[in-house]
Amino acid sequence: MKNTVEIRWHGRGGQGAKTAALLLADVAFKTGKYVQGFPEYGPERMGAPITAYNRISNDPITVHSNIYEPDFVVVVDESLLESIDVTKGLNPKGAVIVNSTRSREEIADKLHGYEGAVYTVDAKAISIRALGKNYPNSPMLAATVAVSKVMGKEEFLKEMRTSFHHKFAKKPEVIDGNMMALELAFAQAE
Repeated sequence: MKNTVEIRWHGRGGQGAKTAALLLADVAFKTGKYVQGFPEYGPERMGAPITAYNRISNDPITVHSNIYEPDFVVVVDESLLESIDVTKGLNPKGAVIVNSTRSREEIADKLHGYEGAVYTVDAKAISIRALGKNYPNSPMLAATVAVSKVMGKEEFLKEMRTSFHHKFAKKPEVIDGNMMALELAFAQAE
């Protein structure tokens, strides 16, 4: 579909990949876009591989299926590169964004010959710095928006702050920590 950005998320149960995909859909919707955000369910247990998807468009979306040829792939857990071909069907004009301390060159052999853009973001270090714990989904969400450019940075941060205020009204430190994580990851991925 023209004017539609398709994103596939790979993570493990409990890491927040599904939540990040749903947050992205929610925020994009609030900016006036047509959206889809949904997980693909398999064995639903902590640590099991999961896949989630986003479609974001300025036009109505008429496709209702999994995404087989994404524009962007987000890998929340680098260990999945060992067992899953995360680049399968990935548009060479798109990008893969991997939560990793390693460089593009260091993970290239795990990307099955993918020749498009590769970004690595140390979401663990960012979340530990900003939140005190390893919650990789917020940094990976910001990196995805930065790389895909599905919306502008200021618009994204404004809508995320509103979303966090709604979710964590009684925990301002969680709001501030998540906002810091988003900004740090956005800067790392630009």
